[in-house]
Amino acid sequence: MQRKNERSVEDVALGIRRRVFEHTILNNGGYLSQACSAADQLAWLYHEEMRFGPPTLPMVPPPFGGVPAADNSGYVTGAGYHGAPSPDADRLFIAPAHYALVVYAALVEVGRMAPEGLAMFNRDGSSVEMIGAEHSPGMEVHNGTLGIGLSTAAGLAWARQRRGESGRSWVFMSDGEVQEGQTWEAVQAAAHHGIDSLFAIMDVNDQQCDGAMSSVMQVRDIAAKFRAFGAVCVDIDGHDIAAMRDALREPHQGQPLIILARTSPFHAMQALKARFPRLHYVRFTSEDERAGMNRDIAAELGMPPVSYAAR
Repeated sequence: MQRKNERSVEDVALGIRRRVFEHTILNNGGYLSQACSAADQLAWLYHEEMRFGPPTLPMVPPPFGGVPAADNSGYVTGAGYHGAPSPDADRLFIAPAHYALVVYAALVEVGRMAPEGLAMFNRDGSSVEMIGAEHSPGMEVHNGTLGIGLSTAAGLAWARQRRGESGRSWVFMSDGEVQEGQTWEAVQAAAHHGIDSLFAIMDVNDQQCDGAMSSVMQVRDIAAKFRAFGAVCVDIDGHDIAAMRDALREPHQGQPLIILARTSPFHAMQALKARFPRLHYVRFTSEDERAGMNRDIAAELGMPPVSYAAR
């Protein structure tokens, strides 16, 4: 794939982390660990790998427009920020909806959404939801945290393959979803039907809302299980862009391709180690902690501390 402009994927990933960090400091809380672990993957997808057309929705996200209904003919999903669907365009589903802040930052970094969109995050009446919904920028369906994203992408890929479309169906996942049975049903069905236009990259950061994955439910050898269920699975360093590119070269005719991206929930923000393992949503416990994180993480990210009013 050709890059969209002269910026490197690594530079886009740094921009994503800086935006999420700034938002977190300004709002006294945010999804910092998800930016640490997933920024490289989302930068690679949005800046380099995805075949998207130009956005079809306003750069500044409109307010929530209501749910689909007979009297709501103007209803649209947030997938318009990925461009209009076409036979040769890729489709990307964001399975863990709590990564929405990182996705919005990625959209801003690659010029698909205006920076003003981040200021609308979790505001009353906004479509820029805290937990991404189907009307939120970059979202096409509401996946929640129920592990249904891979099923959604598999169903679409199956239909597109039967229609002879060349576009791929991608899903960005988190490792907590392997605790859900529907994930394994989706892999098994995709393998049975020979759906090789289905791709997934999973952020394996060993964390979930209740703490470390191992403290909630042991998932053991994820790669072996994906292979047993019929997928081709590649296990990589999720902060290594070259490894992501190489993973796509893995032959997988008649099988879905799953990329396990092993990551750190405090990559590029080592100061977060002090919060381990409670990293799902970082809300500062005191102004001293907020000021210290602002100083230390800003230095790690090579930016000045964020100016904010204590509250």
